[in-house]
Amino acid sequence: MASGDVRDLQLTFLPAGRKISATDDSDDLENARLLDSRDGIDDERRRIQVRISGMTCSACSNSIESALKAVDGVLSASVALLQNKADVVFNPALLKDEDIKNAIEDAGFEADILPESSGLGNTPHETLVGQFTIGGMTCAACVNSVEGILRNLPGVKRAVVALATSLGEVEYDPSVISKDDIVNAIEDSGFEASFVQSNEQDKIIFGVVGVYSLIDAQTIEDMLSNMKGVRQFCFDRISGELDVLFDPQVLSPRSLVDGIHEENGKFELHVKSPYTRMASKDVEETSNIFRVFISSLLLSVPLFFMKVVCPHIPFMYSLLLRRLGPFLMGDWVKWALVSVIQFGIGKRFYIAAGRALRNGSTNMDVLIVVGTTTSYVYSVYALLYGALTGFWSQTYFETSAMLITFVLLGKYLEVLAKGKTSDAIKKLVELAPATALLIINDKDGKSFKEREIDSLLVQPGDTLKTLPGTKIPADGIVTWGSSYVNESMVTGESVPVLKEVNASVIGGTINMHGVLHIKATKVGSDTVLSQIISLVETAQMSKAPIQKFADYVASIFVPTVVSLALLTFLGWYIAGAVGAYPEEWLTENGNHFVFALMFSISVVVIACPCALGLATPTAVMVGTGVGANNGVLIKGGDALERAQMVKYVIFDKTGTLTQGKASVTSAKVFTGMQRGEFLTLVASAEASSEHPLAKAVLAYARHFHFFDDSSATTENDVKSGWLFDVTDFSALPGRGVQCSIKGRHILVGNRMLMLENDIDISKEVENFVAELEQKAQTGILVSYDNILIGALGVADPLKREASVVIKGLQKMGVIPVMVTGDNWRTANAVAKEVGIQDVRAEVMPAGKADIVRSFQNDGSIVAMVGDGINDSPALAAADIGMAIGAGTDVAIEAANFVLMRNNLEDVITAIHLSRKTFDRIRLNYVFAMAYNVVAIPVAAGVLYPSLGIKLPPWVSGACMALSSVSVVCSSLLLKRYRRPILTTVPEIVVE
Repeated sequence: MASGDVRDLQLTFLPAGRKISATDDSDDLENARLLDSRDGIDDERRRIQVRISGMTCSACSNSIESALKAVDGVLSASVALLQNKADVVFNPALLKDEDIKNAIEDAGFEADILPESSGLGNTPHETLVGQFTIGGMTCAACVNSVEGILRNLPGVKRAVVALATSLGEVEYDPSVISKDDIVNAIEDSGFEASFVQSNEQDKIIFGVVGVYSLIDAQTIEDMLSNMKGVRQFCFDRISGELDVLFDPQVLSPRSLVDGIHEENGKFELHVKSPYTRMASKDVEETSNIFRVFISSLLLSVPLFFMKVVCPHIPFMYSLLLRRLGPFLMGDWVKWALVSVIQFGIGKRFYIAAGRALRNGSTNMDVLIVVGTTTSYVYSVYALLYGALTGFWSQTYFETSAMLITFVLLGKYLEVLAKGKTSDAIKKLVELAPATALLIINDKDGKSFKEREIDSLLVQPGDTLKTLPGTKIPADGIVTWGSSYVNESMVTGESVPVLKEVNASVIGGTINMHGVLHIKATKVGSDTVLSQIISLVETAQMSKAPIQKFADYVASIFVPTVVSLALLTFLGWYIAGAVGAYPEEWLTENGNHFVFALMFSISVVVIACPCALGLATPTAVMVGTGVGANNGVLIKGGDALERAQMVKYVIFDKTGTLTQGKASVTSAKVFTGMQRGEFLTLVASAEASSEHPLAKAVLAYARHFHFFDDSSATTENDVKSGWLFDVTDFSALPGRGVQCSIKGRHILVGNRMLMLENDIDISKEVENFVAELEQKAQTGILVSYDNILIGALGVADPLKREASVVIKGLQKMGVIPVMVTGDNWRTANAVAKEVGIQDVRAEVMPAGKADIVRSFQNDGSIVAMVGDGINDSPALAAADIGMAIGAGTDVAIEAANFVLMRNNLEDVITAIHLSRKTFDRIRLNYVFAMAYNVVAIPVAAGVLYPSLGIKLPPWVSGACMALSSVSVVCSSLLLKRYRRPILTTVPEIVVE
């Protein structure tokens, strides 16, 4: 799955167009059992996915859902706001796909039916998802401006901009608009922009080493022009970056690199990771701001020295008072230094303010420009007026310079702090090794050569050698060797895992001891590590609903502050004109105009919209990063916000509360058949099934015959000849399996399967099964030639932490619920053991989503915890879907949270982290609002008449610069988060 594709994950578990089974009547569910993961599929329903354009908030998605559900024939409809998609289940006998599209368009939105081949989270062929860096954004108003510009571009389907990461994600139609057009549109609006990456599979960026002249550049361009499969390329001779568009059916990135190296060994090509490029740009931005700040500081120090120190040094002071033309020497020096700071160093603020005003918005840069320019212009006016009239007023050049210097200091500290909020992605990127050791095989399949290659050039099917202590370069299967692998950096499990032949490994994990040969199965953006990075990045790009408050305040903040500054000026000026305050309050050579102007400037420069704009995104970034470090992947700010309000947590039983490692505890034959023949019959029937219970039965039979506990494959079992030949095999979801052996019909499954086929169940069998169910075990019945010949008991032990987690949730005020397809006796026995009071048993897979909706009817927030495969409908239906112990495939698609470790404690971690994050966001908002509510009146001089408190403009600027830094640092405190510690006592202790 490409990184761009992961961002478009939709909350559904089936590809578009697949049909799912209707909900079974309650009578049919009466005898349902543990075999709930064998889903049913019939022709009574059709599921499609629709891409929707024009949604801006949850109200839009709710109105679309309501419009769809009002259509006769629509059975269910779910709209995912962030993914801009709707998942609709309807009766094809009453409706067509076009009817669904028309219903959405009638509600005022644009709709497109996604093709049925769209598969797992892929973006359709007609659109691409591109990522762009955007420079120059300072507050939420800038973000809103850029998003508005992007969304109005033709061909752009969706645009999301994140202030904390300075990134924009745009879904666009490449046949209508190109990435260069998007970059140009952003730059035309006054911001800096550059393309980072997209989900195109036929484009790659290389760093080229060995190009030292124009001749070298021409040589490499000639080689690319003559290379078959290269469609287009662009070589930047300054940066040494080579962008290549190629035909993946003809050429692969590695063959391109090899072709250039073989033709001219002078050149070396290395794949450039987009994350590395972004990190280098962050470093460059930080160094640029630091350099500008130091320049401003060095020019401001002489101004401070002239004002504070020089009056006490007679020689220096006399030089400054020496007249040179119409002005004093000190005035000339101040004017010159401040002009450089104001229009040289401060040019960035004028540019940013200009683009904001050009786009019809206002931001903090406007306030800075208004404040500093007013101070500068007045000072110049005072000098010229004094030269012409001989009446000299005090100048405030140092105010302008100190303001800009302090603002730049705040910007530098803010950039440093914001950089730390993205540490999670940086750490994940660093997990991937830079190189891989490729084993090259001869025609006979024997290895004869090893070669070190760039890990980003590994291809599926490559055999890689991993030495002890090195990182595994790609997801794959062990083909030779045995070793322990440390997977803690990806899964959170601290204990190394033994990896032997046929075991799967995850790229980025560390090989501890032995040498492993690995066959790569997933590489590049398809690896688990890349998907984790993409999920974290998507979550950090998303906006939590609470961010709407900051966006609204940002839209009115600057005009309000400017209005307050104007009122402050008029108030103090009129008060002075009517003699409302004594003349002693004025400075030497001062007047009422200057006195009022200084208060007005202080109001303008002390107000800080940035603190409000950064309150949510920085906390969400840190929160999602902390979650990733703890094995909890969060797919968006909206999911993070909803998790804090969860009232019910619904658990699946098999594989969630239990270990999912079923084992046969007993087997009983009710006829004269030998036990060995009975087990062979059952094993033969179950050998073609992938269900965990089937594997448990097969393992039990193998052990009975051969005393073999190994996990040999079914294929080996079939080849060994000890199993009977099977014909007419079919799996019956929720019931069991059926097939023919030796020309006779055999059924293996639950009570429902037997009753449907009119198999008589004797009292002896009923008593045996009831005894099993009272022990929280599941009974599997076997009929052969329409006669029930035996039964097996299967146990699935509870996870050791299950009961503690349930008590922990109850302590947090969350109500746990268990939903299972198993029978009531088994379900109640398990629920009693873990402490769950509310149990829903004998529920078929398709009915779990209905259970979730029933809890949502009163407006409660419901979380569903499942293994992410059988429970996908319920995961998608829940407000918060948590896929536990599964980090790929359908689990990622259907869930809002992916719990990488197979540990129920992460459920509490997810909810607890959400609460901590939003406590921090609320604290940030309280601080930001309180700062502005208190600071603006103080700057306006409301305390001056009574307490004599007066903030000079440069002090106000320092307060403004540090307020936004304080919000970011407040969010960074979330990095001190520690997982809740659960003990046998239901108390949650946070370190």
